[in-house]
Amino acid sequence: MFILELTYAAPLDRVDALLPAHLSWLEQHYADGTFLASGRKVPRDGGIILAVAPDRPTIEAIAATDPFVPAAVATYRITEFLATTVAPALAPHRETLPA
Repeated sequence: MFILELTYAAPLDRVDALLPAHLSWLEQHYADGTFLASGRKVPRDGGIILAVAPDRPTIEAIAATDPFVPAAVATYRITEFLATTVAPALAPHRETLPA
């Protein structure tokens, strides 16, 4: 499982101009099952996405397609972790520790 942390690198008016494209991008990845939760950070200096993917290169490639990235309005910090304990709703994404 992955935590994608976005940090805005431009004024909010530039971020807001790209928000419709970013939201469409989010919807695409919710539909394909990659994204599990997302939202703005408080204070509003970026956002967080909880995601699942087979490996880090896949998640890095997905993050690179966020419309915020080529426009240079946000950067990503990606943290991978093993979700060994999960709420019932996330049971399909429960992971086991390597042997």
